[in-house]
Amino acid sequence: MSLTPLLEAAPAIPLHAFAAMAAFVLGIVQLAAPKGTLPHRALGWTWVGLMLVVALSSFWIHQIRLVGPWSPIHLLSIFALVMLVLGVTAARTRNVRRHKITMISIFFGALVIAGLFTFLPGRIMHEVVFGP
Repeated sequence: MSLTPLLEAAPAIPLHAFAAMAAFVLGIVQLAAPKGTLPHRALGWTWVGLMLVVALSSFWIHQIRLVGPWSPIHLLSIFALVMLVLGVTAARTRNVRRHKITMISIFFGALVIAGLFTFLPGRIMHEVVFGP
């Protein structure tokens, strides 16, 4: 395992990857910790900030080009941005059920499922974990 391929990539890629890794770890903490507490709200805002970095930084990553410089992953980024707004709005209006469903969906869809695709052969994270 070597971080070299990640650190040698264009600046948006390590920013995106490290923000995603931090959001993943913080997301697990959020899922396990008590809800509705001050720490949950503070860590939640941190998680939302990290997810904004993950989603926005993806627009400067063009490794897979299906339509010009864009790929389906960019649609996921747009979807994640919209869902973040909906999730925060749900929490602020005390719609706990919608907040919970939205945030868990973002965590699993944008971090877990999309994250697994980064380990496919030919991708930078595959090289980081499994070598060239």
